[in-house]
Amino acid sequence: MKELDNFYEKQEEPIREVLLSLKEIILRQDKDITNALKYGMPFFCYKEKMFCYLLIHKKLKQPYIGIVEGKHFDEPFLIQEKRSRMKIMMFDSEKDLPLEQIESVIQKALNLYKSGIVKI
Repeated sequence: MKELDNFYEKQEEPIREVLLSLKEIILRQDKDITNALKYGMPFFCYKEKMFCYLLIHKKLKQPYIGIVEGKHFDEPFLIQEKRSRMKIMMFDSEKDLPLEQIESVIQKALNLYKSGIVKI
């Protein structure tokens, strides 16, 4: 867990605060969500199946949630970029987090796994 903590600790404010808030929001959505460092970033798994992650956009320097099965969503605030499967939800670290949007997307992602569309 120390490596995971180090990921957050090495981030500069206010990005660190945003990432830690996102972590808490994601983890409280379901008791079966776990958090681990994979590929150098915090990944969140539902019953050991990766469903989202946190990272900072290299060019824009903004934190975001990556939704592994984002291709199933058509929300206008989710960005595909050059990804075929994943979509991202970016955040301005100077503004309040859109809690309802975040929770809605996380619940939709969880429902994909719970419904069997994504195999666990």
